Amino acid sequence: MKFKHLLMCAFMCLICMSCIQDEPLNAECDILECFVPGDLLKMDPQIENDRIFLMLKPTINLDTTDIAIDFVLTPGATIDPPSGTPRNFKQPQTYVVTSENKKYHKAYTISCSTDGIVTKYGFEHVELNSTKKYYIFYEVQNNQKQYIWASGNAGFEFIASKAQPEDYPTTPYDFGKDGKCVKMETKSTGVLGQIAKMPIAAGSLFIGEFISAMAMTQPLQATHFGVPFDFIPVCLKGSYQYKPGPVYTEKDGSVNPNKTDIFDIYAILYETDEQVKYLDGSNFLTSPNLISIARLGDEDKVISNDWTDFKVFFKMQPGKTIEIEKLLANKYNVSIVMTSSINGNLFQGAVGSVLLVDEVELVHF
Repeated sequence: MKFKHLLMCAFMCLICMSCIQDEPLNAECDILECFVPGDLLKMDPQIENDRIFLMLKPTINLDTTDIAIDFVLTPGATIDPPSGTPRNFKQPQTYVVTSENKKYHKAYTISCSTDGIVTKYGFEHVELNSTKKYYIFYEVQNNQKQYIWASGNAGFEFIASKAQPEDYPTTPYDFGKDGKCVKMETKSTGVLGQIAKMPIAAGSLFIGEFISAMAMTQPLQATHFGVPFDFIPVCLKGSYQYKPGPVYTEKDGSVNPNKTDIFDIYAILYETDEQVKYLDGSNFLTSPNLISIARLGDEDKVISNDWTDFKVFFKMQPGKTIEIEKLLANKYNVSIVMTSSINGNLFQGAVGSVLLVDEVELVHF
C-alpha cells in the first residue's frame, strides 16, 4: 500500500508539472508602476496608457542629473532599457516593454518637467499617441513638454479600435478663437458600448491622468484629477462654443425628449494627504478634501455658434481655508475639467454634442 501511495503521489506531481508547463505565457506588456529613488518628485508618476509624466522638484537640474527609474511590469514582461538604468531626461526617453511570450511590445515615452504647470492654455500643442490612434494635448514651458492634460480617448479605443484619430471624442480643431482649439464631441460607442452599458462617450479634457486599465470596469475611478499647484487660484476664464446633439439618451439607451444636453467647465483645488493622493470622477465635487471650486453656472452656459467668453471665480467650501505652509509644501492639487455632456460620466447625453474651448487661463496670485 505504501508503494502504491508513493506511486500515486509521483503521478499527481507529473500531472501538476504538465499543467504548469502547458500554461500559456502572459501576453500583456504594461508598466503598472514606476518608482524614482531619492527625493526628486513633486507628485506620484502619472502613467497613462503609453506615456509617463514625471513632475520633478524645481531644484533638480536635468542637465546634470541622471534618473534611474524602477518599474513594476505585468507578470513575466521585460523592459528595455532595464529597470534601474540611469538616463538623462532633458529630452523624453523611450522604454519598450516586451510580453512574457515575446509576441507583443509596447513603447512608453517618459518625460520630465521641473517647472510649475503652465496656467494659460491655447491648445496649440497636440500630438498622436505612440500607436497613432488618438490625439494627446500637452503644454510647453522652458522647452520642456508638460503632459498635464488627459482625456477619455484611451478608453474609447477599447470599443472603437478601428476609429481614425479624428473620430475620437477629444481632438484638435483648426478654427479656434485664436489658432487651434480643443474640440470635445459626444460619440456613440456602438454595439460594444451598448453591451457594456456605456452607450456614449462624452468628449472631455482635464488636468490629471486617465487610467485606461480601469476604463471598462471602474470608469469613474479611471479619471484622476489634479497636479500640484503652489499658487492661490482666483478665477478661471476662457472662451467656448457649444451646440447640443439632437437626441438625449439615458444610460439604458432610451430617448428622453424632455432633456437637452449641456456642457460643463470647472476647476477645483483640493488638499492631498496620505489617504487622498487625487480626486476622481466619483468624488471630485463631494470629497472633504475639496478646498474651492470655480464652475460655470447654468446662467453662464449659452448655446451658440459664436465664441462666448466666460469668467468664474473660485468659491471656498464651507469651513475651508488655504494654508500657506501646505501651499509651499505642494499639498494642494488643481485641475481644470471640460466635457461636452455634463452627465457623460453617467453615460447620459446626446450624441453629436460639440464643445469648443480656447484661450483658457487659470488666474492666480
